[in-house]
Amino acid sequence: MADFDLAVIGAGAAGLSVTAGAAQLGVKVVLIERDRMGGDCLNIGCVPSKAMLAASHAARHAREAGRFGVFLGEPRIDWDAVQAHVHGVIASIAPTDSEARFRALGATVMRGEARFTASDTLSVDGRTLTARRIVIAAGSRAAVPDVKGLGEVGFLTNATLFDLTERPAHLLILGGGPIGLEMADAFSGLGSQVTVVQRGTIGGREDPELVAGLREALLSRGVTLIEGAELTEVEQGPTLVLADGRRIEGSHLLVATGRVPNLESLDLAAGGVKVTAAGIATDRGLRSLTNKRVFAVGDIADPEGIGPRQFTHVGSYHAGIVIRRVLFRLPAKVDYRALPRVTYTDPELAQVGMTEAEARQAGLAVSILRWPLAENDRATAERDTVGLVKLIVSRGRVVGAGILAPHAGEMIGQWTLAIAQRTKLSALAGLIAPYPTRAEAGKRAVGSFFAPTLFSDRTKWLVRLLGWLP
Repeated sequence: MADFDLAVIGAGAAGLSVTAGAAQLGVKVVLIERDRMGGDCLNIGCVPSKAMLAASHAARHAREAGRFGVFLGEPRIDWDAVQAHVHGVIASIAPTDSEARFRALGATVMRGEARFTASDTLSVDGRTLTARRIVIAAGSRAAVPDVKGLGEVGFLTNATLFDLTERPAHLLILGGGPIGLEMADAFSGLGSQVTVVQRGTIGGREDPELVAGLREALLSRGVTLIEGAELTEVEQGPTLVLADGRRIEGSHLLVATGRVPNLESLDLAAGGVKVTAAGIATDRGLRSLTNKRVFAVGDIADPEGIGPRQFTHVGSYHAGIVIRRVLFRLPAKVDYRALPRVTYTDPELAQVGMTEAEARQAGLAVSILRWPLAENDRATAERDTVGLVKLIVSRGRVVGAGILAPHAGEMIGQWTLAIAQRTKLSALAGLIAPYPTRAEAGKRAVGSFFAPTLFSDRTKWLVRLLGWLP
């Protein structure tokens, strides 16, 4: 008999979700964690970054209050107090992810580094255990590019950024993806000079039309964006040396150039688990292609070579799939057609489904529906009209949606459901949206699809004809 029905490696969002579900269903489960409970999301990712953004946006709102006739002046930034706020938020959420909670649910929690010694056997700092099923949720870490001199410079990653004891005078950010852009927004709002250096364009995965509005917003706040730049060397200072000869000097350097899976310490070869450059090779049910006892979830999973989706909500989604497959023997599979993602800048950039370029590349005949926030009454009332709702429609249904707006992440859920349920555009047009809200912009975008037919000469003729009836 195996020691456990289920062993979970990693106490980040994905591993915790699997463990909680299994424990509450009466399964004998062990959770193994070598570092901090809660993983990256709680300690060095989603939670501290959003707490810092909240402080930054509060300072920016104070600066911009004059547009309402309320004059507050330049806010005073107390860096120690900002850091206390950030770490206080972490401490408030930590009990939900704590050892005590999971033991109370019925799980065994082991602290230490796990590695495979056989297909069903793990060693945790010298202690051996066996399990009928093993779920790998070991997560990912910041990728560090191979650039001359970078290793000799004291650079930051998300793992060290939130422990800064002083506010950077000039923060250089290498990478213009979600992490880089969010931290550019956060630190510029808190009074730091910020320069972002990106090889291609910022927000490379996102719809360029929406990125254009975000770019304009960041530039208007003093963030320097250097796009299409080739970094050749990093010198002490730190100083970034670009291929065109430019030299950018700063006080601190943040490396935000992507993520790599935490594979090295697991000894996956001993467990007969196949890996790719992106993570653990699985089928769409997240089961290892080479060891049927093993599943992978979260950042470390690479289902059928489509690559990982490095979001906390994907970890929770993966956990549901594994619970259904392992415990209920149901044929659950990943489906990313309606997977939302959000860059939490101000304004936020939220997307779900296909971008316009992806839909056209897939050969779909598409209609593009837009509604600018400049034509939204709520945005006008709040003097904050930067933004756009953009819908990608094919055969009468939404296949993609993008929103650039304050709290766009709160607005994208409607479109996530519409794509997942293949809701007809005609049904969406009947939505009653409260007035005034920015969510009305989505309804207006849908309405623009029907407006040419509704107000056509043929419809006008029909109205005149019906007017003759008693």
